[in-house]
Amino acid sequence: MKIIRLDEVDSTNEFLKRENIRGDVVTVAKRQTGGRGTKGRSFSSESGGLYVSFQREYGDFPAENAFKIMVNACTAVCKTLSSFGLNPVIRWANDVLVNGLKISGTLIENTLSFGHISRSIVGIGININNTLPAELYGIATSMRRELGAECEVESVFKRLLKNIRREYSVEEYKSYINWLGKDIILRRSGGEERATALDVSPDGKLVCRGAEGVFGVSSAEVSLIL
Repeated sequence: MKIIRLDEVDSTNEFLKRENIRGDVVTVAKRQTGGRGTKGRSFSSESGGLYVSFQREYGDFPAENAFKIMVNACTAVCKTLSSFGLNPVIRWANDVLVNGLKISGTLIENTLSFGHISRSIVGIGININNTLPAELYGIATSMRRELGAECEVESVFKRLLKNIRREYSVEEYKSYINWLGKDIILRRSGGEERATALDVSPDGKLVCRGAEGVFGVSSAEVSLIL
């Protein structure tokens, strides 16, 4: 797999889309000036972190199986962090936390064609040695903060590259969710509600039990009640 290394870029995902690079390729940058998360939110991307996008082209990947791409990405991140002595937890669907604070995020952008995914760009950001803005202190963390020592960014990248080449099951993904069976807050367009998280379905829905029974959630912001 070809690796493109950049000192600075607006976004590794945007770089791959803008340059229209074909085939399976990895782009990694030392710094992003316009890092993005889900729902268009910014992702602090100062030097010292890992900012990488994995592009893969498919011949015949049904769109209904898109959650498998998320499963592979998040599980690979968790396995990478675990190998450095951390205890990651997935906050459905794509955030990874350590000690209740966000340490990694994933942004997946798929290109669809006639009900199939023809190309997928998986952007992953991991806070390693980068200094986080003061306003994120109680929200986000880094490997350096959690371990009390700096980690070599290249070592984290190589471990992630190795892990993301594997295929993982939904069960492996769920093994990093330690809050199933517990109460959560769901924030959706209609407001917020308290529910009990029961499971994650094979198609990626968060299965919950609320006041009106059991239901599946396709998109929501989840807050864990710790």
